[in-house]
Amino acid sequence: MKYILVTGGVISGIGKGVIASSFGTILKCCGISVTSIKIDPYINIDAGTFSPYEHGEVYVLDDGGEVDLDLGNYERFLDVTLHSENNITTGKIYLDVIRKERVGDYLGKTVQVVPHITDAIQEWVERVANQPVNKKEDEKPEVCIIELGGTIGDIEGMPFVEAFRQFQFRVGRENFCCAHVSLVPQPRSTGESKTKPTQSSVRELRGLGLSPDLIICRSELPIGNDVKDKISNFCHVRPEEVICIHDLTSIYHVPILLESQGIVEYFKERLQLDLPLPRPNRFMQKWYDLAKRVDQLRKEVNIALVGKYTKLEDAYTSVIKALQHASILAGYRLKVNYISASDLETEMKLQNPVLYHEAWQKLCKSNGVIVPGGFGSRGMEGKIEACQWCREMNKPFLGICLGLQAAVIEYARNVLKLQNANTTEIDPSTKDPLVIDMPEHHTGTLGGTMRLGKRTTIFKDKDSLLRKLYGGKDEIEERHRHRYEVNPDYVQQLEENGLKFVGHDSEKVRMEVIELPDHPYYVGVQYHPEYLSRPLNPSPPFLGLILASVGQLGNYISHGCRLSPKNLSDESEDEELTVKSLSAKILQGKSHYELNNTSDKADSSSASSDVENSIVQMNGIKINENGVLEISKNDDCENKEQDGSKNIENINCK
Repeated sequence: MKYILVTGGVISGIGKGVIASSFGTILKCCGISVTSIKIDPYINIDAGTFSPYEHGEVYVLDDGGEVDLDLGNYERFLDVTLHSENNITTGKIYLDVIRKERVGDYLGKTVQVVPHITDAIQEWVERVANQPVNKKEDEKPEVCIIELGGTIGDIEGMPFVEAFRQFQFRVGRENFCCAHVSLVPQPRSTGESKTKPTQSSVRELRGLGLSPDLIICRSELPIGNDVKDKISNFCHVRPEEVICIHDLTSIYHVPILLESQGIVEYFKERLQLDLPLPRPNRFMQKWYDLAKRVDQLRKEVNIALVGKYTKLEDAYTSVIKALQHASILAGYRLKVNYISASDLETEMKLQNPVLYHEAWQKLCKSNGVIVPGGFGSRGMEGKIEACQWCREMNKPFLGICLGLQAAVIEYARNVLKLQNANTTEIDPSTKDPLVIDMPEHHTGTLGGTMRLGKRTTIFKDKDSLLRKLYGGKDEIEERHRHRYEVNPDYVQQLEENGLKFVGHDSEKVRMEVIELPDHPYYVGVQYHPEYLSRPLNPSPPFLGLILASVGQLGNYISHGCRLSPKNLSDESEDEELTVKSLSAKILQGKSHYELNNTSDKADSSSASSDVENSIVQMNGIKINENGVLEISKNDDCENKEQDGSKNIENINCK
């Protein structure tokens, strides 16, 4: 077994995960079986109870492990199936050591960080490194890539650095390589690359007993050979052992850039690897083609993401990646419009009308809408509003987990006229509990008690649109993470009124998939399809959303779920909302935005007799003769102006 340790210096979030994943991708293309381990030095047992604002999304594995989002990068790049033990935390290590101490494994010795904690780390790494991660269960990995989270010098990371200082001698130099990723800042005021931060970081790492064999320099722009020579001279490595990774147009260029700088030859020599394929095989050619395709995308598809944690993109990393995978395959460049669900709620119209109208304008200008998973009451009503708007306006929609539940509640309220319909998560005493908790997954303990991991979903409707997108399979396996489910007592009533439950679990108890017939694409899934999406194999629900958003879903289905240049037209069949539909929503008090009908001349001419040159006035809002929405000045607008906040485009406070 060969080990590659990836450490980071100067700042966190420098791209260690992508670089570690790229190492693995290149080695896999050379015929080497690769696995990955991510070390997070926090005391939490796992990532399950993290706030997305603090640590980004929680990534879920097949075995139900709730882990760091970097493991998602490893799975997507390497196309492997990792386990919960592939994510090591300080909490897991200490818990393991304390359990051993309680049963007397240490024979009364004083339990200390060295040697007991450091030994436990090394034993864990060796055990997990030999676990199969490919579809062939008997195929053991040959190389293990380990990413040490945080930066060198962090107090919480010290036991791990010491463990690997010992580990390099335990496995032998020919089996261990340390790659240090460091920032090379390039201040615009001087225009030159600064190497001092990297020198200091390497000096600190060497002071802790680890000498980097490879230095990966992260910079905004490419750096010259003179800078590489300087780093080589001061950091005790050869010039060819200084690799430069500057900011790229997409992460898919990273493996290509590494390969072009001789990383294959370096690993072959340094780790004495016997490569089945001396050069990356044709799988690497697919990465070249993928990166080139991404750069050549010209057409754009706009997807509105209505969520709770939209201030931090990392909170929806896997969702965004899945959308990107689908967009690339469809031949479109993805633009995500992040919308805070609470901004769509009626209360926001009173508190901050400018923010409210801006949110609705983003929603209405999007080609498709996705409502991802989440927890808690904040923003729930806004998600329900978004579901209603997509249903009524025939806008392509994908609801995931809580998104499915919001769609079911909306349908019950507005179609079944059950005005009290709600989820017991928000209103435990609701008269119409459309969404209820699962008692076996609601034990009072938050960590690790949800319905987690890969589970089977069975399609009961042969004509299901989603079943067709999955290639006509009768059953699929997807990963789950939820504690609430659709109340089975309401399923028949919902189906009789048009909402179809086309998929359920293997016990035929829990509803997994909803679809709305006679709608371009209105799909909700209880599982999380984003976790199994891959760059070269997009997730079917996401692909369906993108294709419906650009008006090509019908072509895709009719051609046997195959894409070709002949199937994809240059122009989207998805038409913008007409004046009539926009004015209808305004009269309902739902959304207020600029009227723009330039792409739909036929519909706008037919509706012009009703709306053109007219003024609609309600709640201080009117549409002028130019089709632009105006808001009468009120205290909220005045306060906004006093705060120096600028009004949103096409909305004028008077």
